[in-house]
Amino acid sequence: MEPPQQITPTKLADYLEVMTKAVFEGGINWKVIENKWPGFREAFHEFDPEWVANITPEQLDELAIDTRIVRNRRKIESTIHNAQEMLAIDQKPGGFQGFLKEAEGEDFWTVSKRMKSHFKHFGDFGCYYFLYVVGETVPQHDEFRAKLLESGKKEKV
Repeated sequence: MEPPQQITPTKLADYLEVMTKAVFEGGINWKVIENKWPGFREAFHEFDPEWVANITPEQLDELAIDTRIVRNRRKIESTIHNAQEMLAIDQKPGGFQGFLKEAEGEDFWTVSKRMKSHFKHFGDFGCYYFLYVVGETVPQHDEFRAKLLESGKKEKV
């Protein structure tokens, strides 16, 4: 399998889209997510964080039965939470990009722990995927995989 394509995020929606893909790919064949991704973009309004953060209970119910996406209510709820958290972080000095830049020079596992404390349904592998795709520093995949397996974690690598 080829590594995922990296991007240069230009807006908060870019970060939310990558994070959401990491959340939904967890435990699911990534090809299923790739095939449904245009539907995800439509359903989540191009990952506009303001729109996603303000999804109403009625809209959540609609998303939970929307065949354009994977209808996992917990992951949809996580996406809403993650948009809210991302917006809250973005309001702080330095914004969301500053939050990521704070991690420069830190050990990946420290960064992952901090990310997991803010975002839901977001494990070590999801964090690795997210940081890699948005162009942040991550360990080599074989090193990451070895450390993950050494620690006894059962996430897909």
